[in-house]
Amino acid sequence: MLFYNLSIQFLRLVYLLASTFHAKARLFITGRRGLFKKIKNSLAENKNPVVWVHCASLGEFEQGRPIMEAFKSEYPHYKILLTFFSPSGFEVRKNYAGADYIFYLPWDTSRNARQFIQLTRPALAIFVKYEFWYHYAAELKRNSIPVISASCIFRPDQVFFQWYGSFFRRILKNFNHFFVQTQQSIDLLKQIGITIASLAGDTRFDRVFTITQNSKEITVAQQFKGTDRVFVIGSMWAEDLEVLAPFINEHKNSLKFIIAPHEISEDFLVQIERSVDAKSIRYSKANQNLESYAVLIIDNVGMLSQLYRYGEFAFVGGAYGKGLHNILEAACYGVPIFFGNKNYEKFQEANELIMRGGAFAVADYSELKNNYELMVSRPENFLIACEVTQSYVKENMGATAKIMKYCANLLAP
Repeated sequence: MLFYNLSIQFLRLVYLLASTFHAKARLFITGRRGLFKKIKNSLAENKNPVVWVHCASLGEFEQGRPIMEAFKSEYPHYKILLTFFSPSGFEVRKNYAGADYIFYLPWDTSRNARQFIQLTRPALAIFVKYEFWYHYAAELKRNSIPVISASCIFRPDQVFFQWYGSFFRRILKNFNHFFVQTQQSIDLLKQIGITIASLAGDTRFDRVFTITQNSKEITVAQQFKGTDRVFVIGSMWAEDLEVLAPFINEHKNSLKFIIAPHEISEDFLVQIERSVDAKSIRYSKANQNLESYAVLIIDNVGMLSQLYRYGEFAFVGGAYGKGLHNILEAACYGVPIFFGNKNYEKFQEANELIMRGGAFAVADYSELKNNYELMVSRPENFLIACEVTQSYVKENMGATAKIMKYCANLLAP
């Protein structure tokens, strides 16, 4: 435990030093200043029971969101307390209407955990995916407050399963239940004596399906598409553009392209426009005469999940760099999905869709072109890929319902 506590203090020091020149590190520090006073003042008058949902960042929030929405629907008298470890989640979702209280998570020390639990008094805690904090889990158990892990994944190389991981295994033994995404996770937990696990899947499937069911028509995209085939490119980075630009230039007469960049900066938008040898227009400047354009560039955020509905094909960015972005939003609409081949292996849905023939990891422009042309020249390949992606989402729905059923038993009077 001494090493763990020293690690937490060292991490705090690193962020403190980095805060002088790094904006995200600065938010780590400033966001936690006066935090307990904010928590105390916010919950001082609360008389309702509280469910605490903790997410590391934005990706985990998307997994926790269906659970919070289900709680709001089924237990309207409960208050939702949402915490984030990272500014990437907090700063984007600090005004999320589905939670009653939203804070940064105080650093995981014995004192902070004790004070946090005393102030918030949760009836139940739900930690999403990879969030396993020793002092918080121990304090919850000490106060007989059930804590569950939702949409978690375990792999053999994680510290819990190493010969030196006994301390970290103690963290897991403070949890009441694990709702895991894979059978491998259940098997690994059994190897270290933990049998309180259920194969539930990933709550993101429930979330993205809800989005598709509630998606609204985007008039500009509809007019741009007309009766043409469209290739939707989501969360595109500069590394993706290097592969996609020649593909767009070669297929501009047979396909239309909707491009949603990961970063909406003027520099990157200009880079896209200069790289693409086709008539393009930005969404913000779109007029009524869109039929003559081959490329629509989305220069706003929050629209991507609804844009995939206009595509016959999709490319999801990020896998040539830091990591593949969400491919489930595209899969919901039943389209073949392409992405880079360098950083996607840790995403279970990417691997499974590749094996089934609904997704394709491409190394470069040539591989993208070849895989696309196999779809065009052999329509049965296209139809199989479409069926695979849509079926995959439907098969994996239901994680939220399984978690809520367990919670109902815990919260029963």
